[in-house]
Amino acid sequence: MNVVILAAGMGKRMQSALPKVLHPLAGKPLLSHVINTARSLSPSKLCVIYGHGGAAVLEHLEKEKLVPGADISAALQEPQLGTGHAVMQALPALDDKLPTLILYGDVPLTTAASLHALVEAAGADKLGILTVEQDDPFGLGRIVREDGRIVRIVEEKDASAAERAIKEINSGILAVPTRHLKKWLAALRNNNAQGEYYLTDIVAQAVADGVPVVSAQPSGVWEVAGVNSKVQLAQLERIHQANIARALLESGVTLMDPARIDVRGELHCGRDVTIDVGCVFEGKVVLGDGVTVGAHSVLVNARVADRAQIKPFCHIEDAVVGAASVIGPYARLRPGTELAEDVHIGNFVEVKNSQIAAHSKANHLSYVGDATVGSRVNIGAGTITCNYDGANKFRTVIEDDAFIGSDSQLVAPVTVGRGATIAAGTTLTKNAPADKLTISRAKLMTIDGWKRPVKVKK
Repeated sequence: MNVVILAAGMGKRMQSALPKVLHPLAGKPLLSHVINTARSLSPSKLCVIYGHGGAAVLEHLEKEKLVPGADISAALQEPQLGTGHAVMQALPALDDKLPTLILYGDVPLTTAASLHALVEAAGADKLGILTVEQDDPFGLGRIVREDGRIVRIVEEKDASAAERAIKEINSGILAVPTRHLKKWLAALRNNNAQGEYYLTDIVAQAVADGVPVVSAQPSGVWEVAGVNSKVQLAQLERIHQANIARALLESGVTLMDPARIDVRGELHCGRDVTIDVGCVFEGKVVLGDGVTVGAHSVLVNARVADRAQIKPFCHIEDAVVGAASVIGPYARLRPGTELAEDVHIGNFVEVKNSQIAAHSKANHLSYVGDATVGSRVNIGAGTITCNYDGANKFRTVIEDDAFIGSDSQLVAPVTVGRGATIAAGTTLTKNAPADKLTISRAKLMTIDGWKRPVKVKK
C-alpha cells in the first residue's frame, strides 16, 4: 500500500516555535509515532507532507531515514489550503495500482491493528473510513448515513442542527483506491466556510461513483485523538503511559502505582520485576528476573541483570549492572559503566566509563571515573580517581583484593597492585605495589601554646 502522513499544520495553540508534529510524546516526536506505526504495515511508498516548520521537519525525516523500514519521501504543501490540498502534494509519489492509507502526524496513538482492520475492510476497491462514536463530538466531522450506509461527511461549521446531533465522527484516517483518489481530488472545490479543499468531500464523490464506502472502528477513542494544544498533548501522554503500564502489569511486572511510571522508549522486563513510584525509563532498558527498581529512579539505555536492586533516587545511563548487584540510593552510573556480579555502589557514588569486577564495593561518597577495578576491591568513602588533568583523560587500574582507604586520591595514570592497601588520606601519584601498605600523609603535629583567634570588637 501507499501511506501518506499529513504533517504540515502550524499548531498555533501549542504556543511554541517547535512544529506541532515534533513535540514529544513518551520521549519521541508525535510524527515518529505515526511513522513507526506506518512502517509496521510494510508500505511500498511512504510520503510525509510538510509545511510549517519545514526545515525542522525535513531534518527530522533525515534521521528517520536512518531507521530500517520503508523509505520516506517528503512533499511540501505551500500554502496550506486544507487536507485535500495536502494529499494532492503526495500524488506524484504514489503507486496507482495500490490503495493509499492517509494518516496524520498529530494523531500518534492509532494502533497497527486498527489500521490493518481498516485496510482489510477497504480492500482494493472500496473507500474505508476509521470512525468512532463520541459523547461530545463538537468541532469534528460527522458521518452521515442513509439506511446504514455512509453517504458523506459534514464538517461542524457546515453541518445542520440535525447533523450536529450525530455522535459518529470521522477520524480523518482513510484507505482509498489510489486511482479513484486522484480523480476525486482533482474534482474538489473549496466552496465552504473555511475556503479549503476538504479531503472528506471525496466520500460524497465515492457514493456518486458507486464506490462502496465502509468503516472500521478502533479499540478506543484515544486511538484517533489528535494534538492541538499542550493540554491535549498531556492528556495523550497519560493515556499512552496508562496503556504501557497495563501491558507491563499483564506481563507480570509489579508496579507500586501504575499511574506513576513513565516509559519513554522500550522497557523489557523479566519475571518478578518490581518498579516503585516515579520511575522514568528512556531509550532501551532491559530488567532481568527479580530486579527491583526503587522510587524516583531514572534509567536510560541501561541493562540490569537478574536479582539486582536499584534503590531509590538513582540515575543510570548507558550502563550495565551485573546480577545481584546493589545500587544506591542516590547513586549515579554514567555512560560506559559496566558492573559485574554482586557489585555494591552506594549513596552519592558516581561511576563513569569504568569496569568493576565481581564482589567489589564503593559504598559512600566516591567518584570512580575511567577506571578498571578488579574483584573484591573495597573503595572507601571519599575516594576520588583523578582522571582529568584539564586537557586529557587517564585511566586508573585497581587490581583484585585491593583496599582503598577513605579520602584517598588516585592520580591517574596509576595502578594499585593486587592485594595492596592504600591508607586513608593518601594522595597516590605512583603505582602502589601488590600486597603492601602505601601511605602518603603530612607529619602530624601538635603546637603548644597556640590560641584560636578571637573576633576583634569594633
